[in-house]
Amino acid sequence: MTAEPPRYDEPGVGWTALLWAPLFALAGLLAELATGGPVHWLAWILVAVGLVAITVPWVYARRRYLSLEVTADGYRQGKETLEAARIAEVLEDEAPVGSRVLGGGWTIPKKFGEVGLKLEDGVFVRAWAKDPDALREALGDLVRARTTES
Repeated sequence: MTAEPPRYDEPGVGWTALLWAPLFALAGLLAELATGGPVHWLAWILVAVGLVAITVPWVYARRRYLSLEVTADGYRQGKETLEAARIAEVLEDEAPVGSRVLGGGWTIPKKFGEVGLKLEDGVFVRAWAKDPDALREALGDLVRARTTES
């Protein structure tokens, strides 16, 4: 049995970000070749390896803490999962001031938009996404699907 594909998904960042470091080193190497000066092969290889080494934890962290996924079972925001049955309503506006931010952070990250949610126990929480309208629609579909099943 195959799992249903996500209704909405944001990975945080793609692993292709690891290509930036070798491309930067290649640009430096090509600049040295074009200027006719000495070419520091080993130095550019070490630059590429070093930049990849410091980029791997950055990509891993962004994929872990900034990713989200809406499935038929619920909603995963960063390292927090919310079962579909707990979501009572998707708000058209932002959640009330002071509502808890989903995903384990204190605030919504920069460049992300807020989607307010009301849980079945009456608590308001703040979800967030790069495309808040798409997330609002996916979560709304999830709530509607759950209410039509009951």
